[in-house]
Amino acid sequence: MLQFEELRLKLEDLAPEIRDLASAIGLPQLRKEAAELELRTAEPGFWDNMEKAQKITQRAAVVKGKIERYERLCRDSEDAATLIALADEAEDLSLLDECTQSVEKVRLEAEEQRLATLLTGTYDSHNAILTFHAGSGGTEAQDWAEMLYRMYTHWAERHGFQYKILDYLDGDEAGLKSASILIEGENAYGYLRSEAGVHRLVRVSPFDAAGRRHTSFAALEVMPELDDSVEVDIRPEDIKMDVFRSSGAGGQHINKTSSAVRLTHIPTGIVVSCQTERSQFQNRDTAMSMLRSKLVEIKEREHLEKIEDIKGAQAQITWGSQIRSYVFMPYTMVKDHRTNFETGNVDAVMDGDLDGFINAYLKLSKDGTGEDKK
Repeated sequence: MLQFEELRLKLEDLAPEIRDLASAIGLPQLRKEAAELELRTAEPGFWDNMEKAQKITQRAAVVKGKIERYERLCRDSEDAATLIALADEAEDLSLLDECTQSVEKVRLEAEEQRLATLLTGTYDSHNAILTFHAGSGGTEAQDWAEMLYRMYTHWAERHGFQYKILDYLDGDEAGLKSASILIEGENAYGYLRSEAGVHRLVRVSPFDAAGRRHTSFAALEVMPELDDSVEVDIRPEDIKMDVFRSSGAGGQHINKTSSAVRLTHIPTGIVVSCQTERSQFQNRDTAMSMLRSKLVEIKEREHLEKIEDIKGAQAQITWGSQIRSYVFMPYTMVKDHRTNFETGNVDAVMDGDLDGFINAYLKLSKDGTGEDKK
């Protein structure tokens, strides 16, 4: 039947891409590495060095996950082909929707895995630290910052990533003034680094009794979470530490002790804070990790040779031109001004459907060598 023949041809068109994907992800090398890591975990005394053992087991899980994901894609493609053949032979149109969905599932998974091969940056595989800042405009801007916070936590949940609140400062009447979260997952930073910048909202404000249209801004910073293997020279005398009582979304210990920590890097003016751990020492360690990540992110973004080259002006929030606009009124549209990717389904975007924007940016920011365009 014609309908099933069209689906079969679509699936056949995907076959070369799936075969090429094996080479793109380095499947033979991954299998070799997986076997080597498995042998290492079986060595006597493997767990004597707990920190080293955990890094090896974590790497083994990542490698195994990549292999299993590709093999599952191959199985799904074979299953779709079998289903189409059976449905065509039986001329059973009741299976058309299921066949169509099977082919679309294979297409989307192949596309997602191919895009993941573009994440070749130094820190792309790392977890991501997201920091939200409400722009000027009071309650309206603070509400917008909270909407963005919700959008990215929903994106994380859709991808099976975990997120952890690091800092949260409530707005005066609604929303938030600032917040920081850690998103944990393979390639979290690689996917989310494209989201850094100013986000613009146009809507009829629920806080305006006259029902007028408002334009609001909020900024998002995205940093990779760095482990101790990344060396960053931060002199103790360059750090100013303030402690204060926690406030906002942080648990039952909030406001009982002055456990929250704010660190200021004096040479650059960079400020980071953490208030959600249970002790001042834990909050300080987390804040130091955030500071290290921010310094390295700025150094990489500005193509500087040394951390010391970072100037104070670069450490401030740069509002500049927005990277994306979210229009709720008089029409509905979300448009990325760098890639021109847009959608009219604002509700889906605010519920975390950001993959179209992220994928468009990844495609645009890579040249033929697979390196980021400068």
